[in-house]
Formats: sequence, C-alpha cells, structure tokens
Amino acid sequence: MESPNLLMKKKAWKTKASRLVLLIVGILVVFSVFQIQNLNTINLSFPNPNHSPASVNNKPRSTPSSSSSARKSNDAPPSSGSKSKIPRWRPSKVDEELVKAKIEIENSPSVINDEQLLYPPIFRNISAFKRSYQLMEEMLKVYVYKEGDKPVFHQPFLSGLYASEGWFMKQMKESKHFLIDDPSKAHLFYIPFSSVKLRFSMYNAETHNHKELVNYTKSYIQLISSKYAFWNRTGGADHFVAACHDWATSETEQSMKTSLRALCNADVHKGFEIGKDISLPTTKIIEEANPHLNVGGKQSHKRNTTLAFFAGKMHGSLRPILLKYWEKKDPKMAIFGPLPKTIKTKNSETNQTTKMSPYLHYMRNSKYCICARGYEVFSPRVMEAIYYDCVPVLISDNFVPPLFQVLNWSEFSVTVPEKDIPRLKQVLMDIPNQRYLELGRGVREVKKHFLWNTKPVKYDLFHMILHSVWFNRLNQ
Repeated sequence: MESPNLLMKKKAWKTKASRLVLLIVGILVVFSVFQIQNLNTINLSFPNPNHSPASVNNKPRSTPSSSSSARKSNDAPPSSGSKSKIPRWRPSKVDEELVKAKIEIENSPSVINDEQLLYPPIFRNISAFKRSYQLMEEMLKVYVYKEGDKPVFHQPFLSGLYASEGWFMKQMKESKHFLIDDPSKAHLFYIPFSSVKLRFSMYNAETHNHKELVNYTKSYIQLISSKYAFWNRTGGADHFVAACHDWATSETEQSMKTSLRALCNADVHKGFEIGKDISLPTTKIIEEANPHLNVGGKQSHKRNTTLAFFAGKMHGSLRPILLKYWEKKDPKMAIFGPLPKTIKTKNSETNQTTKMSPYLHYMRNSKYCICARGYEVFSPRVMEAIYYDCVPVLISDNFVPPLFQVLNWSEFSVTVPEKDIPRLKQVLMDIPNQRYLELGRGVREVKKHFLWNTKPVKYDLFHMILHSVWFNRLNQ
C-alpha cells in the first residue's frame, strides 16, 4: 500500500503535467491564429497612401477623418480608416494576386531619370508608380456588368462639364486589354452608371426630392447582389463607379458607399473617403470628335502681363469674396465675373475683324489661373488651367485634387487657403520666378496625364483613372 506522502506527490505531478499540456496547447493555438492572420492579412499601403491633400504646398487645411461611417454588414470589408488588416471575406486567388503585386511594388527598383515618358518631380514616388502601372497592365482584369437600363446605365454624355464619367465609361467598355468575360477571374467590377443621366432623367425640379435617385441606385445594387455572388463576397469593396455630377456622392452614399467611387465632387466634408474613393478630374469637353480642342497656351517665360486670372458666375459664397477684394483693384489681377463668350478684335496689320474668346485669351496668357470653388469644391478650371499651360491656384478648402494618390500637386500648382484671399496677390508675388518656371514645366509635363484621347494611350487620363482604382483596391 502506497504511503500518503507518495500519493500526494503523484497527485502533484499529475496536476503539473495537466497544466503543462494546457500551456502547450494554448501556445499552439496562439501560434496557429498568428499564422492565419499573417496569411490572410492584406496590408497594401503604398508610400504615403493617405497623404492628405491639405499638405500640398505645405498650406494648412482642415480635413476630417477619412472614415465617415461604419460598415453595417458583417460581410462587408473594413473601411479604409479601419485598423484591422484582416479581410472579412475569404481570400480568393485574385486576392492572392493582389497581395503578390503589392509586395512587388514595395520592392520596385529605383527610377532615377525617366524623362522620355514620365517627369519624376510630379510624382510622389516614381519608382512605385512605374511598377504599379506595369503590373496593372500585366495583371488587371475588369468585369463590366451588363445589367442596367439605358440611359442611366451604358449611355453617358461625352461632352459638356461632366464628360469625364462618359469618356471613362466608353473607353472602359471598349477596352480589349482589361476586360474579362469570366467574373470569377476579375480583380475589379465596374458599374457602368451615369450620375448625370440619372439627374436629368429622373429628378423632379418641382419637388426637389432626391429620394428617387437614391432609391434607383439602391435597386440596382439589390439586382446585381441577388443575381451574382461577387458583390456579397466583399461587400462591394472590389466594385467601382465613375460619377461626375455634383450629387453623385449623395446618390451613391447608401448603395455604393463600400465600393470604390471615382467622384468629381471630392469633398472630404461630404462623404469622400481618402484612401478608398478616387478624385475624378472634371474635364469639360466641347467636341466629342476632338477632345484636345483649344489645348495649349503661351510659354511660361512669356507670360508677363497678367499675374492672376479668374472669371465666372458668382456660385457659392467664396467667389463674391474674391471679387470684393480683387475685381478692378489691380491691373495685374484680372479678376472678373462672367465674361462674354466672344468679342470682336481688329488686327492692326491686316485691318481684319475676328472673334476671340476673352476667357481663353486670359487662360493662355496669365501666369496663374484662379480655381475658386463654387457651390461645390470642384471646378473645371483646374483642368482648363492645365490644358492651357497656366499654373492652377486651388482655393477650395477640403478639396482632394485629382489623382493625388500618385501625383505631387505641389510641383505644378499652388494651394491657397480660403481665408488668405485678401493676401492673394502677395502670396503669388512671394513665389520666386525660378520656382514659377518650375511649376510651369510641371504643368506642361502633367498635361498628358489629364488628356482624353479618342483611342487610349499609355499614361493618359483613362489609364490614370483606372490606375487610381487599382491603387486603392491594392490598399484595401
């Protein structure tokens, strides 16, 4: 018979052994979870991915948090502002391809000089951009939904103030390089939606009710999410839309909030999410057959007469302030309200009378072109200034400049806080002439990235917008 002391010792050893087994099991469980997290994490932050546009030109500007609302669905991915790096959907083969692409971009070789195609100073990280663009061309596959009734879907405007969404839709649907018929192999899903056609076909000006527009986009998402599994798999995180109307943000806020939205009205105070949404350039197209009409202007070193130019209607509260301080106050400050479309001029040598656009004349001859917000933060003047080789001056707090994820706007524009309008001339005069000439070169170099071509070419606006969508998808 065993002694009581021996029995107590055996009992103690059994207790210690049990605790040791539990400890080992616990360590194995923690290690397994850690490994799973490492495998499933999609950490796709490019260099300075959430660099706020407020820091352009080192001018302070207030910007709220980029995440304005929490995701409601448990199946939806975390918002761009979420600290979680673990996707809430099961990673697929295309997700793994995106992770590999991100790793390649992070380890991209340095590009010191590439002036034949790209001008390094206008890019935040020319090396990362070149590798990212190359991988986009090699890998990216986009599925375009065929669902949706015309004219709101599949039939956009190709001219006018909001032409960007139309040109992108046209060239995306015609792309033989990026489109794929098998949605299971797609990295991105494009919703061919026209915010402008929705506004003009469904909005009732008498009731001023936007509910119908919101419900229309909601019904479309309900259609594709019930018919296909792709929206539900990621909560719409791999879907994207390009919409240029002022109301596009509110039209898509309830239905497409989780998707990648390319929006002209890139206002961080009205739902635009930095890191997820894309700032879409507002390109005013006069002739569909000739999107480059009137492009070009006087060389920077020959622009000596007019320091700054603005002309336009008194939309919003800021423009009246601009005119209050500068209209007819200084001969070097050409600040006007609306100008006539054309005026007659006489050639002193030939004595012939011709018509000219005073707006184009000032754009092509002024050193700086003032891009002051109207009712909304965006303005077609930003792109017009670049098209006419005039350095744009952005006066629009909370505006996210187009393609700012990859472009360094401080190298081809000037940002002035709205509160500094009384000091506008002094701010511009304080810029040394050599620096102005550098900005002028930046404008000329960046222009090709903001041009539509009848057939897309490398690094043009179609490809730059698509790259921004690809860029933000990688960062999710």
